[in-house]
Amino acid sequence: MIDPDRLRAVLDHARDRIDEAGRHAGRPPGSVEIVLAGKYIDPDDAGALVAAGVGVVGENRLQDLEAKRARVGDALIFDFIGHEQRRKVKSLLPVVRLIHSLDSIPLAEEIASRAEGPVRILVEVNLGEEKTKSGIVPAQLRAFVQEVSRAPNLVIGGLMGMPPPHSDPERSRPYFSTLRSLLDDLTTEWRGRHDLRDLSMGTSQDFLVAVQEGATMVRLGRGLIENATGVA
Repeated sequence: MIDPDRLRAVLDHARDRIDEAGRHAGRPPGSVEIVLAGKYIDPDDAGALVAAGVGVVGENRLQDLEAKRARVGDALIFDFIGHEQRRKVKSLLPVVRLIHSLDSIPLAEEIASRAEGPVRILVEVNLGEEKTKSGIVPAQLRAFVQEVSRAPNLVIGGLMGMPPPHSDPERSRPYFSTLRSLLDDLTTEWRGRHDLRDLSMGTSQDFLVAVQEGATMVRLGRGLIENATGVA
């Protein structure tokens, strides 16, 4: 079980490290949001997340999101960070703040058709062009955004990406830099149509490098939860 006091302390320490990394990159404190990865958390611990002051939980599966939400209602904010299935869009849209993983035109069309108003989404970019990962490869991103922009109720809020896995955080830096450059280019082209203010990048092994390269959201999970439960 998660100890709320321990989780709060672990989160505070992570925020301090994030702010320090941001300071060295000329960024103000509080400019990066922690999205706690929900796949490492049992629904029975959802109340502990609230007690610990967790703000946003990122879920990979709709059923896990629904199970936690059934326990705490609107006390937590939920984002969707996993691969999204079109058949679940109708159920997902009313219960999430943000979808981090738009990766196809059919999915964009399904979201647009189900939305009751403007929907803010992030485009998932396959930074390493890995065949085992979903996402839009960088060379196709501009054309993809052009196509998505045909739906007036879809607002691209930024980009999400994961570099190829590696134990050395510095190996992630070129990929994070590429994602930031892609966002900068899109911002120049689409200012006024999309807000393009977020970069969701960085996980437990490389989040400090991601912050230095411009992340506005980092997705942290296993390390924090292990420290909050005494597993590590």
